Amino acid sequence: MASPAVQRRRPAFAAALAALAITAGMAAAPAQAVDKEKYIALGDSYAAGQGAGPYLDSCYRSDNAYSELADVDKTVQLVVNAACSGKTTWDVVNTQLRQLNKSTELVTITAGGNNLGFGQIITSCGAALSDPAAAPACDAATSAAAAMIGSGQLTRDVISMIQSVKAAAPNARIVVTGYPYLYDPVAPNPADPLSLFINQATLLADGLDASIAAAAAATGAQYVDVRAAFAGHGVNSADPWINLDLANPASPDNFHPNAAGYQAYFTALSSSGVYSAP
Repeated sequence: MASPAVQRRRPAFAAALAALAITAGMAAAPAQAVDKEKYIALGDSYAAGQGAGPYLDSCYRSDNAYSELADVDKTVQLVVNAACSGKTTWDVVNTQLRQLNKSTELVTITAGGNNLGFGQIITSCGAALSDPAAAPACDAATSAAAAMIGSGQLTRDVISMIQSVKAAAPNARIVVTGYPYLYDPVAPNPADPLSLFINQATLLADGLDASIAAAAAATGAQYVDVRAAFAGHGVNSADPWINLDLANPASPDNFHPNAAGYQAYFTALSSSGVYSAP
């Protein structure tokens, strides 16, 4: 029979072995992955990735979309990019919110441009540059957009959308983005129709972005401005990040970001802390 001293040492020795085994097990176990935010992207063609192809479906979703770049960068877990080309803020509410639930932790949205009739403005005003007969249609389209901005209707539309997103994803951070300038701004010259068109497009972009920013401020959402990220890379620059194929004016990619443009979106969002833990 062991002596009392030996008996006392046995429990201590056993405890030491157990501690050693636990330590060794911890060292051998792989590091646990950091939980990433469950992320859903909503919006229009600028959220879908149109312009950067190749396309995954008829919504012009692309693996080059800024949400997909965030997923590849492993900063978030993209559950789905539900954005679709041509959608308004009302369409986002009516067709995309079913993707959201209480487990959603991050939602980004790019929407509002189609509320202003973006496509009609581009088509009619682009035609007016070479065909004076198209000028009335251009004026009507831009006037309607300016009225929606000036009346505050666009801001109210975006507020309603954000509130609907909050209701569907009550635990999520909500981020809304602005839009870039399509052309680098230039001084308007009455003798140069193109400069007048560019100036008009610049003013509408400023109004669109200001409306989205105001809606974000009113609802507590985060707003990310991307105009500075695109500076010097409009379609009239030496290194455009916005598509414009003059040989194919009907291309659906025209006036949408290319791959470098979506990288700029991703960089702007990352720099604003969107793709990092809150």
